[in-house]
Amino acid sequence: MYDWANSAYNLVITSTVFPAYFASMTGDENPATQDSVTLLGFTFNNIALYNYSLAFGFLIVALISPMLSAIADYKQNKKPFLRFFMLMGSAACSLLYFYDRSNLGFGVICMIIAAIGYWASIVFYNAYLPEIAAIEDRDRISAQGFSMGYIGSVLLQIISFILILQNNWFGITSGKGSQISFLLVGIWWFGFALWPLKMLPNSVIAVPRKSKQLLFKGYQELGKVWHQLKTMKALKRFLTAFFFYNMGLQTIMFAATLFASSELAIPTTNLIVSILIIQLIAIPGAYAIARLSKKIGNIKAITVCVVIWVIVCFIGYYAPIGDANYFYGLATIVGFVMGGTQSLSRSTYSKLMPETTDTTSFFSFYDVTEKIGIGFGLFTFGFLASVTGSQRFSILSLMVFFIIGLLLLIIPTKKQLQ
Repeated sequence: MYDWANSAYNLVITSTVFPAYFASMTGDENPATQDSVTLLGFTFNNIALYNYSLAFGFLIVALISPMLSAIADYKQNKKPFLRFFMLMGSAACSLLYFYDRSNLGFGVICMIIAAIGYWASIVFYNAYLPEIAAIEDRDRISAQGFSMGYIGSVLLQIISFILILQNNWFGITSGKGSQISFLLVGIWWFGFALWPLKMLPNSVIAVPRKSKQLLFKGYQELGKVWHQLKTMKALKRFLTAFFFYNMGLQTIMFAATLFASSELAIPTTNLIVSILIIQLIAIPGAYAIARLSKKIGNIKAITVCVVIWVIVCFIGYYAPIGDANYFYGLATIVGFVMGGTQSLSRSTYSKLMPETTDTTSFFSFYDVTEKIGIGFGLFTFGFLASVTGSQRFSILSLMVFFIIGLLLLIIPTKKQLQ
């Protein structure tokens, strides 16, 4: 149910409405021209600014999550941290209601805070998986969580589309419809998160002693995880591969809407259909890939997914301008592997982890790996788009990330997860 609650942010704010709204607030909606904006005395390509801002948010999460997660394990307060960042993220989403052309800085700040709230809360949310699911159930439970997220987010997305595309029904502009959607995301996230926050169990104290230096203990715990990884070759190899392929996956999720609208000139209506295709296909895709993992093993199933992502990048690079049907096909492929890759990666990591009550610190390491990768991917995407004037070259850089991750997955190791 927390997936149900927070996935509205991931879809409306990250993937669909807000990127398109940001582009309209910072550009002239002409695909033939490059749009620039000024912030803090510096001039940016608007697409680059969007990616740089998110990359900065991920850097903040990567820096603070080791400290927060270790404190949570020491003080047995994983749930309050989850609640705090949920409140931060949902409030920032609601405040985006006030963002328009006149206050770019305000919009960027709210976007960064919302990203920090969402991704920091995921650190504590993911760490619950080993506590509430037996090892044989983790693939299924992880996939179920992602599926619930897709269903919940699509419901709110449909409401948002009605507000934007049928704005005359409510006597508002399409821009006001977008702003109301941001407000609804905050309310949805907050409201539905109250249920899992009530039902999730209290954490088990990982280290039953007091610590007067919790700030430093957080990074000491991260160091302990790193030292343990040195002796766990299978887990270390998987995390390295995950760093690269997830870098490409998450960057695609963040950049897809801006790429389609500004680079391919896909009309808004067709873009909406594409996003719905992705979300609906992702539900059976997550379960199908979970079942595939039972037949051929987790690592091999993820390898299949990464190969498909390489193909997605190749198809995206050659995507023709204005061809909605071509983009529908691409969206179908992306939707099928998107949820499965994410859910299987999470459950694979939980299986490869050693038996420990220090689950938050281990998942903090996982999340730090993820956030640094996403930040680097977003920065690379924005930088190449700014320098070359085309996001197609940015797509090629993502293909390189996937190929590196693929090679790390297929290089034989002494211990492969079955």
